[in-house]
Amino acid sequence: MAINKVITADEAVAGVQDGMTLAIGGFLGTGTPECIIDALVRKGVKHLTVIANDGGFAEGQPAFGAGKTSRGIGKLLDAHMIDHVIMSHVGVNPRLNEQFDEGTLTYTLVPQGTLAEKLRAGAFGLGGVLTPTGLGTPMETNLDELGREKITIEIDGKKFLLERPLRADYAFLRASVADRFGNFMSAKATKNFNYPMAGCADHTIIATEKLVEIGELDPDYFDIAGVLVESVVEGEPVWQI
Repeated sequence: MAINKVITADEAVAGVQDGMTLAIGGFLGTGTPECIIDALVRKGVKHLTVIANDGGFAEGQPAFGAGKTSRGIGKLLDAHMIDHVIMSHVGVNPRLNEQFDEGTLTYTLVPQGTLAEKLRAGAFGLGGVLTPTGLGTPMETNLDELGREKITIEIDGKKFLLERPLRADYAFLRASVADRFGNFMSAKATKNFNYPMAGCADHTIIATEKLVEIGELDPDYFDIAGVLVESVVEGEPVWQI
């Protein structure tokens, strides 16, 4: 019998508790699962650690036009739900630095490629990734985002940083098309961080714009296998940039 993993957005966030760590896909609001973000805001959990590329957009920022709502992680910042963000760059959302200045939020910056690979290592049980990125900078000597000491390794006369795996309690991702088993693909720029985050959490849940039946599309159409996905939320709004 075919497996049907479809649930509602509110069911998707039912297990999220205060203080948990969430990995959220997307890049500057592009490819972020908006319907799940909205459900998180309704639930009202607090003191979250969020792993993401950036802080999304605040209401009225030029990218989406004055008067429109915040996008992506910006909604969580508006609701003061986040204590710590692990991200690639601060982005353009002024709420991040406002809350940092107020002392209600901290953030750790991780190079974008390094962040993606740390998440991928966490998803597939790797011990970490070796990279030269950050050598000769405070990244080589400072503790990492989880307070772990950095390790350097020399291979064939070349020095590398060992970047350890990164995992979350929940990964909330966005798909353009998915089937009921959770096989999915994300179109164009919406791939950002949705692919490397697949499987990096105890619970990986996707929100999809289009839902198809199992077997309706050739399996090769999908980029990410449903074995990495616990649940599927139908009804993600049409992607906007």
